Amino acid sequence: MKKRTISILLAAMLVLSMTACGNSKDQEEQSNVTAQGSEEETQETTDTSAEEGNQNAASAQGGSNMLVAYFTYAENADLPDGVDASSSASIQTWNDEMTGNTGAVAHMISEATGADLFSIQTVEKYPDSYDATVDQGQEEESADARPELATHIENLDSYDTIFLGFPNWWGDMPMAMYSFLDEYDLSGKTIVPFVTSGGSGFSGSISEIESMESGATVQEGLALRDSGAMDAQNDVNEWLEGLGYLQ
Repeated sequence: MKKRTISILLAAMLVLSMTACGNSKDQEEQSNVTAQGSEEETQETTDTSAEEGNQNAASAQGGSNMLVAYFTYAENADLPDGVDASSSASIQTWNDEMTGNTGAVAHMISEATGADLFSIQTVEKYPDSYDATVDQGQEEESADARPELATHIENLDSYDTIFLGFPNWWGDMPMAMYSFLDEYDLSGKTIVPFVTSGGSGFSGSISEIESMESGATVQEGLALRDSGAMDAQNDVNEWLEGLGYLQ
């Protein structure tokens, strides 16, 4: 009787042991499945984030196929810190940043078209007096100088249309514009000029641009008076709309 009882107990213990092993194995397999699922989910999330990051980067790098390249006095002058924009009719502010009349118009064009902005700046700064700057500009024109540029376009191939802006100095473009046109071959691109002046408009600068960039198409430009540059948004929009560039 005792032997039979012992045998029954041993059998029961064996069954319990096998059941425990089976449960442990099931738990382990379930744990592995859960872990694998979490790992795949994490990898999927990582891949999705990376893909979104790449898409965002591509979008940022893509940008606009239009560029507003401009030369303006205040961004090229050795102005003292905290200079008052009202101290000179040639110094303006746009979005709390110091610029000039041509620079203000350049920002209007950029905001109306979605075009990127590029400020043409020289290594050697011009005087803090506009009159002295214009005098220096006349000397550079007489010498047919080519001021060295401090800023350069790294992705010119990305742009099909170049809005090209400058003030009229002594009936011509500032010589820094000649440096710019010497540096870049704009063949196959469309150039859209704009100018600010005391009343002389483009003078002979359009023919100079056409001569220096003979492989480009030069469209109808916009000439604005210095005194009306800050209030020229309607004129700018009408001009852009006529050319088909207004957003």
